[in-house]
Amino acid sequence: MSIVADGIRYAVGSVLGGLLAAWLTGQPLTAVPFFVFATFCLWFFRDPERVIPEGPVAVSPADGKVMAVKMEEGRTRISIFLNVFDVHVNRTPVGGKITSVRYKRGDFLVASKESASSQNEQNVVTVRLDDGVEVTFKQIAGLIARRIVFNRAEGETLRSGERIGMMKFGSRMDVLLGTEWNVLVKPGERVIAGTSLLARRKDIAG
Repeated sequence: MSIVADGIRYAVGSVLGGLLAAWLTGQPLTAVPFFVFATFCLWFFRDPERVIPEGPVAVSPADGKVMAVKMEEGRTRISIFLNVFDVHVNRTPVGGKITSVRYKRGDFLVASKESASSQNEQNVVTVRLDDGVEVTFKQIAGLIARRIVFNRAEGETLRSGERIGMMKFGSRMDVLLGTEWNVLVKPGERVIAGTSLLARRKDIAG
């Protein structure tokens, strides 16, 4: 299992801070909280490999719990809440070309709240499939998770389940699907990024 580079940097910085604190105080135990935090960072920023399903499907962009499956302006919104124990590396739900990336400033409400979908700070990405169907997903900040990382750009082409960034220390992801999709998940289910199926195309066999 690999570790996201930020996690390694945080861990190294924490270890060095602990060693410095122990040296300045002359008390080795002073370093213990720093070492504990370093261990947590390595665990939190883990980035496991995933087996990506093939076919005309939309996969989960995040590990977490499905909080809502609702109609919203003619599309189905699937909301996934990531707690601090989930893997926070995000993946694209479908393969295709990124046609739009919009960063929207907003609040930092608890990400499990329904209002977080519209009111919280978020990064909104739209991907167009080869046949023109578009899927939108949102990386949404939370009460603690206030840094959204998106390391792709408009115009790039993605493979289904490909890594696109991460959110730090708890957050939410929404996926917006049109009428071309049969939704397969329900509120309360646990999903795994890149592996769990959110929906399957109605008009394509596979």
